[in-house]
Amino acid sequence: MTNNNKIEKVILVDENDNVLGEMEKMEAHLKGLLHRAISVFIFNSKGEWLIHQRALNKYHSNGLWTNTCCSHPYPAETNIDAANRRLMQEMGMQASLQEIFAFIYKEELDNQLTEHELDRVFIGFSDEKPQPNADEVSNWKYIDFGELKKDVKNNPQNYTVWFKKIYKRVEEHINVKK
Repeated sequence: MTNNNKIEKVILVDENDNVLGEMEKMEAHLKGLLHRAISVFIFNSKGEWLIHQRALNKYHSNGLWTNTCCSHPYPAETNIDAANRRLMQEMGMQASLQEIFAFIYKEELDNQLTEHELDRVFIGFSDEKPQPNADEVSNWKYIDFGELKKDVKNNPQNYTVWFKKIYKRVEEHINVKK
């Protein structure tokens, strides 16, 4: 959920995650500047993935399916704190999170915006029922990886660009841990 009392800023970085400064979130997306981001993937005890459909009022990628939650760390906020904050703000739940990898990507989105992110990916496990924020989430579900992989292949237009870039890599990491 956006903090309506102040302008939301992102942390601008170089490819080595050295901080270059701060910028208003929309300006950074309009200019396509590299900034920090987080993506969280939650799994239940059956091994199903918790995914959600972005709310229709989101400023980009609205109505698309994606990982459990994602966002940007605030200036002076750690990546893990941002991941925990957004998991509560978007899905109304908590889990013990662990960072599994980071990657950089740059993709043009709708509304003349560009995602250029150094994205830190976190996983967690929970059987807690989500209590999603309607400003962030229009729908959610737990889904088996085989079914998810098939749907992404058959309906890629229904998923966010960052999700399509990382979901297989997340699955590989989960399989190594089993």
